[in-house]
Amino acid sequence: MIPFSVLDLSPITQGSSARVSFQNTLDLAQHAERWGFNRYWLAEHHGMPGIASAATAVLLGYVAGGTSTIRVGAGGVMLPNHSPLVIAEQFGTLESLYPGRIDLGLGRAPGSDQATARAMRRNLQSDADEFPQDVVELMDYFAENSRRPVMAVPGAGLKVPVWILGSSLFGAQLAAHLGLPYAFASHFAPAQMMQAVDLYRAQFRPSAQLDKPYVMLGFNVFAADTDEQAALLATSMQQAFVNLRSGRPGRLQAPVSGYLDALGPQERAMLDQVLSCSAIGAPHTVERQLQQFIERTGADELMITSQVFDHQARLHSYEIVGQIHAGAHAPA
Repeated sequence: MIPFSVLDLSPITQGSSARVSFQNTLDLAQHAERWGFNRYWLAEHHGMPGIASAATAVLLGYVAGGTSTIRVGAGGVMLPNHSPLVIAEQFGTLESLYPGRIDLGLGRAPGSDQATARAMRRNLQSDADEFPQDVVELMDYFAENSRRPVMAVPGAGLKVPVWILGSSLFGAQLAAHLGLPYAFASHFAPAQMMQAVDLYRAQFRPSAQLDKPYVMLGFNVFAADTDEQAALLATSMQQAFVNLRSGRPGRLQAPVSGYLDALGPQERAMLDQVLSCSAIGAPHTVERQLQQFIERTGADELMITSQVFDHQARLHSYEIVGQIHAGAHAPA
C-alpha cells in the first residue's frame, strides 16, 4: 500500500466558528500522526465562509507545533497572491522551527473570486501566466548560493521540498520540466487526471530534488461503520458543492437524509463528475474502492480529504483509512 496523507481545509461547520475549526484541525493532525499518515496539508482559500485555512502558513505553524513527526505543508499556497520572497521567508521560518517536516505545494489559481483577489493583492497586475517564473524565483531563494540580489532570511540554504499542484495539463508540464513532485486535485476536478498524470510521467526530467516522477492524487473518503452511515456523511460535502456551484458558498452543513434523491438531474450529474474520485462506505467498501483507484492510476501517494460535518465522525472516517493502510502493511 502506498503512503496516505491528509488534506484539510479546516472546515467551519454550520453553527460553529473558525476557532473551533482550528482546534479540530490540530486534533485531527495529532490523530493522523498516531494513525500513520505521511503528511498533513492545509489549503489556501480566501473569502469562503466554510474554509478557515486562509492564513495558511500561520495555521501550519500551529499544526507543526502540536505534532512531532508527521510532515506538515501547504496544499497549497496560491503563488499569484504573494511575492515569492515572502513565501520563501514564511516557509524558511517554518523549516527552521520544524526541520525536515515542512512541504511547500504551489498552485497558480487565486483560491478566491476576482473581487477577493483584488482586495488581497490591491490590484490584479500579478499574472497567473508568470507562475513558472515565480516558482523558479521562489526555489532560488532556498538555494545555497542564490542568484537573487535579495536573500531570504530565513530561507537561503534550506531544503524545503517544493511541489506543483494542478487540476489541468499546465501544472503537469511545469512539474515535469522542473523535476518536481506533482499533486493533482482529483478530489474535486478529476476530468483531466489521467491525461495530466501520463503527461507528467512522460515528460519528467530528473532534478536535484527528485530523480523520478512522483504523483500524489487527491481522493475523497467518507468512511463509517456501515455503507448507509457513510452515504449520509457524504451529503455534507455534496451540499457544499451544489451550493458553491450555485453561487451560494456557505459553512459546511449537517448531513441530510435523502439529499441526492431530492436533486435534479443536472446537479446529480455535476456531483457524479466532481466527486468521481471518492470512496463512500463501510471499511471493506472503502478498502476495495481505494485499491481500485490506486491500481487504475498508479499513484505514488494519496492525499485523503474527508469533509465530514461532525468532528468525531470525521476522526472515525480517517481512523478507518488508517486501519486499512496499517492492515495492508501487517505481516500475513
